[in-house]
Order: sequence, then C-alpha cells, then structure tokens
Amino acid sequence: MWPWHDYSGRLSWFKLAVFLALFVPGAFLVADYIMGNLGGRPANAAVREVGRWMIRLLFVSLAVTPLRESLGLTRLIEVRRMIGVAAFAYGFAHITLYVVQEKWALLFVATEIVKRIYLTIGFVGLVGLAVLAATSTDGWMHRLGPRWQKLHRIIYVIAILASVHFFMQSKATVTEPILMMGFYLWLMAARMYSRRLGRRRPGGVALAVIGAASAVTTALGEAGYYAIKLGVNPLMVLEANFAVIAFRPAWGVAIGAAIVLVLALARTGWRRITAARAAAGAGTAA
Repeated sequence: MWPWHDYSGRLSWFKLAVFLALFVPGAFLVADYIMGNLGGRPANAAVREVGRWMIRLLFVSLAVTPLRESLGLTRLIEVRRMIGVAAFAYGFAHITLYVVQEKWALLFVATEIVKRIYLTIGFVGLVGLAVLAATSTDGWMHRLGPRWQKLHRIIYVIAILASVHFFMQSKATVTEPILMMGFYLWLMAARMYSRRLGRRRPGGVALAVIGAASAVTTALGEAGYYAIKLGVNPLMVLEANFAVIAFRPAWGVAIGAAIVLVLALARTGWRRITAARAAAGAGTAA
C-alpha cells in the first residue's frame, strides 16, 4: 500500500498533501544549491540545513499526539509514521552529505564520529531513528505486537540526542536549539498530563499552565547557558525576554503554546454552541 492510501486502500488527499509537503524543504535546498544561494561553503550549508529539517520533522512527529488530543484533530495520527520516516530520510541525507563533503573518506568520517562527542551523539540518534523507520510498517507492528510501542518510545530519547547534537554543533547562535528544547518540554509536559491524569484532552487551564511553565523554563535555560558558557549575567538574558529588540526562544515556545490554547478553546466553544443548538432544536421539535 502506498503512503498516500488510507487503510482501505483508497487515495487519501490529506495523506497525499502531507507526503508531497515533506519534499518541499529538500526541493528548496536543491534549488538554492543550483542557484548558488548557499554561500561560499555550499556543501557545509547543505549538511546543516538538512540536519535542521531532520530535527524539525522529528519534533513535528512528536507533536502529532499532543495536538490530536488538545485540538481533537484525529486524522493527524494517519501521517505520524510518514513524518517520522521523512525525519529519518533527512537524517540519512544529512550524514550522506557529510560523507560527500569529506570526499567519501569513510575511515576519516568514522574516526571523527568516534572522536567528537557531538558527532557520536548525533550518530547514535540517527541509528535509533533508522531502527524506528525500518519497523514503522504495519507488518512490523503485527510482528512485534505490544513490544512495538515499547520500541518506538525510544523516539523521546532520540529527540533529546538530536537536540543535544544540534545544540553542540551550533556555533554562531543557539537560538533554534534552545527553542527546540523548549518545545520538547511543552510536548512532554502535555503528554505526561494526558497520560498520568487519564485525560485525553487537556483543558484550557492545563494548557495555559503547561505553556507558561515551558516558556519560563526555556528562558531560564537560555540564561543559564549564557551564564555558564560566556559568563553573561543571567539577569541580562532574562531581561531581554521582556524586550522587543530580538526574538528569544521563550517567545517562540509561548507563541506556539498560545496558538494551541486559542485553537483548543475555540474548538471547545464551538462544540458547546453546536450542542446547545442541537438541544434547542430537539426541544422545539418536541
């Protein structure tokens, strides 16, 4: 069965649209390479950009369950495995382009992976992602049974490894790695709330608290990083989060959480209005 088919074997326009969208970042990167928009070191730029998209798609796949539960978007589950496999594909392209950049010196690449801890972390994460991609089929689900879900829970560890790798290899700025870590906090907090309290859909108050806590923790983490790494007064970094001169990672987490909160409240409100209208219509008919 093709990725754009539903379980009945029919064409799913939703799955087809997502499938095609997953190729867009790669297509833009190829276009930038052809047009010479990747700077003086195009191979290095391509390696980094493909790696970024691997992590972004990995986090999108992790966001499927919290968004489905918070917003009631049940169809998202249909594309979760597809997005996860795409994340691996970009990760495989990431390491392949790195090998090409090093002129196919496989022994040198292997030595670098062993010697440099951030490469070791990234490689271990990629191997784990490869295992999940290889066992993502329905056949493997039936073959492994309950063990399939246990195996695929290592995605949470892989996300941490990918974030640490991204963070350690970022030299010019760590804004996006810290932002990713902030989103990870939000995703895991939302998951834990739903699972531990047995609530499939967190309410508005819970989403607001989770979002605020994740944003504050992100700001504290950023301040701690600059204090330890560069000796910057953490209060200065925290103050920057209340200024409008530059985008801070905590803002991104807060904005993302706020969007989910607003959509969840809008959905709840609409359901109540619909239920009230239905009840009024039933009363009139009676």
